[in-house]
Amino acid sequence: MMVQKNKWLQRTLLATALIMAGNATAAVVTSIRPLGFIASAIADGVTPTEILLPDGASPHDFALRPSDIQRLRSADLVLWVGPDMEAFLTKSLTQLPANKQLAIGELPAVQPLLMKGDDDDDHGHEHADAAHSHADGDDGHDHHHGDYNMHVWLSPEVAKVTAIAVHDRLLELMPQNKDKLDANLRQFEDQLAQTDKNLVKMLTPVQGKGYFVFHDAYGYFEKHYGLSPLGHFTVNPEIQPGAQRLHQIRTQLVEQKAVCVFAEPQFRPAVINAVAKGTSVRSGTLDPLGTGIALGKDSYGNFLTALSNQYVSCLK
Repeated sequence: MMVQKNKWLQRTLLATALIMAGNATAAVVTSIRPLGFIASAIADGVTPTEILLPDGASPHDFALRPSDIQRLRSADLVLWVGPDMEAFLTKSLTQLPANKQLAIGELPAVQPLLMKGDDDDDHGHEHADAAHSHADGDDGHDHHHGDYNMHVWLSPEVAKVTAIAVHDRLLELMPQNKDKLDANLRQFEDQLAQTDKNLVKMLTPVQGKGYFVFHDAYGYFEKHYGLSPLGHFTVNPEIQPGAQRLHQIRTQLVEQKAVCVFAEPQFRPAVINAVAKGTSVRSGTLDPLGTGIALGKDSYGNFLTALSNQYVSCLK
């Protein structure tokens, strides 16, 4: 019996070792899930797509494990937003060849689409975070990326440019897969156009409804679909507002006639409840990272649709 058990154990260990070794094989590796949605559509049937950040982790403060570094080294291609969003990747990526990495924020076609970090300040809401004021003292920051909102994966325009860039880069790396990559890109563009049409229909009725978000992540999406955010309460989702701040927020909600206040999945809703208590403001949840949406050809469209549903269910 013991011999059999040992054999079984050896086999299991061997299988595990093989799987572990297999895990470090080539793939398109993306920093966050939404980039995985775009990459997996283009790489479908050509090479697998893997996501570095586990669900629930924030790209603002993640730490790489040794296994992650291994995955980066063996990747066909690493897709990320850039050093202002995923600072934790900067060091590891300097060791990768330039043709094996794509920073979306650096793409020439994306640069004109970038929004200033506080583009929504023209709504006249006072700024909620001291954390942001240090950037204002930067000298000569004409081309300082910290001034831009880097949540670019929420822009359908940027998603299209990203898909084209992933297609072009994979084509250079694997020219033998040209037909499949071309077909995948065409399909992605068609689906994106169709999803976009559906979402315009869905979101038009709530365009005039005012609301607050907790984290300044949705600017690209809101601008694209003409939504009316009244402001955000903090740029850093990890910082909880204090009592005085809660009082200011509540006053704003009431005075600005907000219909809704949105939390995020990693936020304790206690804060939201405390804020909305005693007002007629409803609370909802927006997920800017598409938690739980499976990778695949339709995933980016599913992600935008899910987000739109989250807006509509609270605003309508």
